[in-house]
Amino acid sequence: MSHSVATDFDADLTALLPSLRTYARSLTHDRDRADDLVQETAAKALAARGSFQPGTNFAGWLCRIQRNAFISGLRRQHPTTSLDEVDTSAMSHPPHQESGLAVREFMGAFRRLSADARKTLLLAGVEGQDQKQIAEHCGVSVGTVKSRTSRARAALEEMLADKHPGALQALRPSGRAANHQ
Repeated sequence: MSHSVATDFDADLTALLPSLRTYARSLTHDRDRADDLVQETAAKALAARGSFQPGTNFAGWLCRIQRNAFISGLRRQHPTTSLDEVDTSAMSHPPHQESGLAVREFMGAFRRLSADARKTLLLAGVEGQDQKQIAEHCGVSVGTVKSRTSRARAALEEMLADKHPGALQALRPSGRAANHQ
């Protein structure tokens, strides 16, 4: 691999790290595990850089590495038990259909928000950025970020209020009420 291609690879990888972190947070739902997953993804990408074909979708290649690393991690963590030790009453699981429906309804409502509102909520809720960081990232004032966040949450609550009261707790900073943001 030539020096120029290696430099481009490193620069492209570095530029995609924030996106990889966002994707990792969506997979793990845990900041520390997400950071570990991004680090593992970067290490695997660097080790496999010779297999990447320049001119193809680099971001897609990295996401595939990250997804596979996440799935491999889940498999490693999955406990195994001898069939002789299994309690048959423990084999049943509570239904999950309602939570899946809630997620679909939330995503539908989320898509109806403006692009600026979605971006602000993602930066706050998924990436955990504070209002000042979001303002710098979006090139707006902190007051604009506060306003966008408040209006977006209110709109989502209105769209989801009948079906799933309290569905926005994941987007709220822990321990803070809606009117104190």
